[in-house]
Amino acid sequence: MNEQTMDASAAADRNEQTILEGAAARPIERRLALAAFLMLFLELALIRWLGSNVVHLSYFSNFVLLGSFLGIGAGFLISRKSWSVWPITLPLLALLVILVIIFPVSVERTGSDIIYFTSLEISGPPAWLALPFVFLLVAVILAGPAEMVGRCFAKLPPLISYRSDLLGSLGGILAFIALSFLQAPSLVWGVVALVPMMILTAKDRKLRAALWSVGLLIGLAVETLQPGVAWSPYYKVQSEVLVQGEQELLLIKANGVPHQLMAPARWKLEQGERIYETPYLRLPHKLDDVLIIGAGSGSDVAIALSKGAKRVDAVDIDPLIMSIGARFNPDRPYADPKVTRHVNDGRAFLENTARRYDLVLFALPDSLTLVSGASQIRLESFLFTEEAIASVRRVLKPDGAFAMYNYYREPWLIDRLAGTAHKVFGHEPCVDTWADAQAVVSVAMQEGSQSCGEPWTPSSNISTVSDDAPFLYFRGTNFPPVYAITIATILLASLLTVRVLGGPLGTMRPYADLFFMGAAFLLLETKNIATFALLFGTTWFVNALVFAGVLLVVLAAVETERRVRTPPLKIVFLAMAAALAAAWIIKPEWLLPLAFWPRLAAATMLAFLPIYLANIAFAKRFRESGDSQSAFAINLLGTIVGGCLEYAALFTGYNNLLLVTGLLYLVAFLLVPKGSARAA
Repeated sequence: MNEQTMDASAAADRNEQTILEGAAARPIERRLALAAFLMLFLELALIRWLGSNVVHLSYFSNFVLLGSFLGIGAGFLISRKSWSVWPITLPLLALLVILVIIFPVSVERTGSDIIYFTSLEISGPPAWLALPFVFLLVAVILAGPAEMVGRCFAKLPPLISYRSDLLGSLGGILAFIALSFLQAPSLVWGVVALVPMMILTAKDRKLRAALWSVGLLIGLAVETLQPGVAWSPYYKVQSEVLVQGEQELLLIKANGVPHQLMAPARWKLEQGERIYETPYLRLPHKLDDVLIIGAGSGSDVAIALSKGAKRVDAVDIDPLIMSIGARFNPDRPYADPKVTRHVNDGRAFLENTARRYDLVLFALPDSLTLVSGASQIRLESFLFTEEAIASVRRVLKPDGAFAMYNYYREPWLIDRLAGTAHKVFGHEPCVDTWADAQAVVSVAMQEGSQSCGEPWTPSSNISTVSDDAPFLYFRGTNFPPVYAITIATILLASLLTVRVLGGPLGTMRPYADLFFMGAAFLLLETKNIATFALLFGTTWFVNALVFAGVLLVVLAAVETERRVRTPPLKIVFLAMAAALAAAWIIKPEWLLPLAFWPRLAAATMLAFLPIYLANIAFAKRFRESGDSQSAFAINLLGTIVGGCLEYAALFTGYNNLLLVTGLLYLVAFLLVPKGSARAA
């Protein structure tokens, strides 16, 4: 059977079911949009909630995202079947929540090629077992709402159904943005997810669904009502009072891991770690203007004030942790008129401040999560690149100084950071180390102003990181085995899913180009997340705007294809190649010196023009698909391959992902069936 015959056969099968248009289609469009809302909202909620409750899973949020893609693709394939997975979605979701709360699980991490910040004694299943299990469970849960979307797709013209899907998905993202802004607890997330679930459930199943809903809400209520539990846009934050001698301390946990110990400055200096005092011993004593990045609950700010700082800019990315410090820090540093609080990404603040400082401190700025979405970027990734340290040097006064301190875990990481300071400042820094790889790296603008102890002797070969490949915690020698094993498992699971639910792979040949378009689109989205994180900060708001912007651009492309006669597919692909080439040539760091609005305009054009053109091409092919459910499923399953290819950035950097993206789109163009929209 040739490709044209298969397309005709699929179209004939589709015509057995009446395609609704006009007023008759409105109820189906609304149902589709509601299911798409649930699908996107549930995906985002699972990424956040599982990452906050399964220790270390927040470092692998991309696996939850890929599990969502597999589930959504599987749901579209299931929507062609007579049986349904939708009835088990709510029971599985409730069981997942209850089991995670009752039986805490952690993803065990060992090895030194990639550093994961934690001070816990971790037990639990190995990552190669735990991650695929979470991946598959998320996939089954997401398959339910995706199936509902797919069944609606079959009753509508392809582009009408795609538009409704995009509108619902955009609503899901905006709802989650609103809950993040309000710092709403997980119980509210559950209520928001249950409303569309109950509406979409058949009448004869509503009672059963209501019972499972009660179980889900009880589980989330138990978590929400725990003393000291609150949600920031990044973490599940838990506060716990500790007593050491006569001193009360406040331990702040983020995603289940000890993150900060809030204590008086005097206690920190006398009883705590030596890292807090060392910068003031090694560097010049003039402290008219101090910048502290990673200010958190305020202990480092209180220490700077105790050392005579006359003005302090305190920067932290997490608004909740700063507010905890403002309310409970015994030294009340944030109430001091000499202190100005800034809830912002540290790199973004450095790039936009016009002030000059006597001292810049990176005060334990480590994150316990990745930037949401298809990305290996942590919240602080762009803070430790060569370009970032150069920005630190730029904001220092001629006799100023810089220091960073943390529990760095591995000697090679200390050497990398010290080597970066050496390269940027032009002379060796002071490096003080203690047990468990605690370290302070201090460097002054003028080498003679430093008062170092033992000379720094690197214990390993030094390799610094750049804005294009900001993987500070990746040693860079071998591809991490945990990634290789899990990616292989994901690809195998995806292949089996397509084969079991979609039939012989050969029957899907007419949509092979859509598969490669899906893979390319995911890489393009990943590159844009990295670009906007660099240019505007790794804040949750910037990331949410990128996702929402992508959906708006895709929606604009669909509406363009519906209402305007667009150029032939060959011309669209040529324009896309030109847009990708421009984005590859014009490096994001070239835009950093621009003022905010010109930078935003340039970044938007470079990032979203290729997405717009790519979705014009997709819409042209999707419009003529004989089986919109299969076509959309294959496209979504292609995104899984793109998500796996994203890990190539560990070695290639993000900018060169555009070359891989261009190659995938070329393959997609070559696989467009003859007689299709290539010439339309």
